[in-house]
Amino acid sequence: MLDIKRQFKTISFVASDVPEAETARAALAERYGDAPADGADAIIALGGDGLMLQTLHRHMDAHIPIYGMNRGSVGFLMNEYREDRLLERLAEAEINVLHPLRMRVRDRDGQSFEALAINEVSLFRQIYQAAKLRISVDGRVRMEELICDGVLVATPAGSTAYNLSAHGPILPINAPLLALTPISPFRPRRWRGALLPNEASVHVQVLEADKRPVSAVADHTEFRHVAEVTIEEEAGIDLLMMFDPGHALDERILAEQFRY
Repeated sequence: MLDIKRQFKTISFVASDVPEAETARAALAERYGDAPADGADAIIALGGDGLMLQTLHRHMDAHIPIYGMNRGSVGFLMNEYREDRLLERLAEAEINVLHPLRMRVRDRDGQSFEALAINEVSLFRQIYQAAKLRISVDGRVRMEELICDGVLVATPAGSTAYNLSAHGPILPINAPLLALTPISPFRPRRWRGALLPNEASVHVQVLEADKRPVSAVADHTEFRHVAEVTIEEEAGIDLLMMFDPGHALDERILAEQFRY
């Protein structure tokens, strides 16, 4: 959590395309004004977790704090929606600093691509046949062959998303860790993944890439027919997310571990 105080005089509102979010945006903009995002003191995202991820991606290098209010469904990354005391809530908010993952891909044709992920980087089988993957960490092969539906690397912020559905561990938001989690592993069947230091470099090689094609996805950006993928934390990019006191992301992640 970043211990800084900011003045919030200019606010920019963004909303998802659901009626509840659009209505909220109009009401808040009329009450507090609506500045362009570039140069705003804060961006208010009105929607669900999907909109929050889109907003973080859109303003990846702007270093502008983003405060979400839930006008969607799950809203794990969002604060409670209220119209009153918005400026006071922003002044009192706690700021969590997140770092995205950088995914570097080489496909079967030798072309290279890059993308950033806030939640996770995932590799998936493209057809009915299971994927065959070789996994290396910091240049050392750790798993010679993993037969599975896929594998993912999740940040602490993303550990309660798809990673949790794949039975991966929940990571405290400030933990210097990444979760490496298999998706429906077939061989070795009992492997449940690994916890890695956030400075680790994960390299996944696709075995039998022509027979068993695999796609790679960084949040919402997908590349198909990949041959190898390297995943590393991008420590040079700071993403600032704001939460009401007592409802910060570290508390939400801790509470999630006691849900049943």
